[in-house]
Amino acid sequence: MAALDGGAAVTGKRLAVVMTVLLAVYLAFTAARAVDFIRAGGVVPVLLGVALLVLPVLGLWAIWREWRFGRAIQRMGEVLQARGGLPVDDLPRRPSGRPDREAADARFAEVRSRVEADPESWERWFELAVAYDQAGDRKRARATMKRAIVLHEGSGADIT
Repeated sequence: MAALDGGAAVTGKRLAVVMTVLLAVYLAFTAARAVDFIRAGGVVPVLLGVALLVLPVLGLWAIWREWRFGRAIQRMGEVLQARGGLPVDDLPRRPSGRPDREAADARFAEVRSRVEADPESWERWFELAVAYDQAGDRKRARATMKRAIVLHEGSGADIT
């Protein structure tokens, strides 16, 4: 039985860093053009420049939010790994590499029952988020992981 793939996490982190740098460069160019418009003067260029400044602000906020989310997941994963409680990814795979749907659904049902038995456990919610992800429901996986983060942060557990 293999734990969640650490090698894929390293590759994912590298990709996230590269994409963040590229987005930051793009946002810097956008901000520079916005300043050029504002310096040009006139009502329309100034309004366009101000509107363009909103994009970098929103972009930086989105980057910060995603990195914060990822770091929280990483911290929880490290805690679970240290305890030997990291969810195991041992589902049978289709030729595409995705988990077998029936096996993922069966795993999901058993994990959901553990959450129902212990709804205040961030560990169970983390496990449920992984089960959602394995079942292919990324939207619910993310929402469930957010619940795990809230419970973890509220538990007073060491998250540094």
